Amino acid sequence: MMIEAINLTKRYGLRVALQGATFHAARGEILGLLGPNGAGKSTTMRILTGYMPPSSGTARVAGFDVVENSIEVRRRIGYMPESVPLYPEMTVRAYLDFVGRAKQVSRREDAVEWAMDAARVDHMADTIVGRLSKGYKQRVGLAQAIIADPEVLVLDEPTAGLDPNQIIETRALIRRLGRDRTVILSTHILPEVSMTCDRVVIVNRGQVVAEDTPSGLSQRMAGAERFAVTVRGPRDDVAATIALVPGIARVNARDEALTGDDITTYDVDAEPSSGSDLVEAVAAAVVGRGWGLREMRRQNLSLEDVFLQLTTSEPVPDDAMAVAPSEAG
Repeated sequence: MMIEAINLTKRYGLRVALQGATFHAARGEILGLLGPNGAGKSTTMRILTGYMPPSSGTARVAGFDVVENSIEVRRRIGYMPESVPLYPEMTVRAYLDFVGRAKQVSRREDAVEWAMDAARVDHMADTIVGRLSKGYKQRVGLAQAIIADPEVLVLDEPTAGLDPNQIIETRALIRRLGRDRTVILSTHILPEVSMTCDRVVIVNRGQVVAEDTPSGLSQRMAGAERFAVTVRGPRDDVAATIALVPGIARVNARDEALTGDDITTYDVDAEPSSGSDLVEAVAAAVVGRGWGLREMRRQNLSLEDVFLQLTTSEPVPDDAMAVAPSEAG
């Protein structure tokens, strides 16, 4: 494996930003770190890149420990942090040349030209960095990450601030780069994962709550099905009654108006392994109250549904206190 993380934990005093995170990534694989803001994604990346050490646990890149062999790890990694460290007074070309010298890149002039072309900033080569839009600054940040042609790319929110065309181009570039190297990218944008990544690690409140392919996650959560129920009856009472059925995780009443008095459709999420008779139990609960059951139909869970299931219902240890965004991004 190119990247191995085993029980990574990061504490700031009594506060826990990352707790027992374990995952891996192979060469030629694009791994997405998916989670809400403050979940611990940026903390994980900072540990993997040698930016800061873990409180406990181990991480290896290309077989090198990120703490004991930090220099060897950094030689193999291209890192694009969430806030790219640019020098606003330099031109794009001069900045990338400086980065190339700092990284001891051979054939530096060719490397600069390749990185600018790959990141689609070659036409801005002689522009002062400080005059670039946020989107172009993101592209320059990507160019500095790839200039040394690293074995591993670590990208923190790589499409933040880009317009739709730039996002499409950046995703295509990431997929090309991922053919013969390992790419880890963090995001809280679900389409980013499904369109770019081979596998996804979902992080919530500092803990890894799932690791699989996007399609695999949906299959694993097959037991946590969703179905739609249309009922004639008092909206709040119907929702409360369905929610009391054992095995129901949540009930959401749709906002759209339906013809007829007191007719509402409810999206009902079941807990994993809740059993095949749950639909019958919901139907019995509704009919038992004398309400009109108009329709019931199963719905396929999307990646978004799986993400919401995993990041809104997972238990969190008592010591996993909320951490400041700067510490647990």
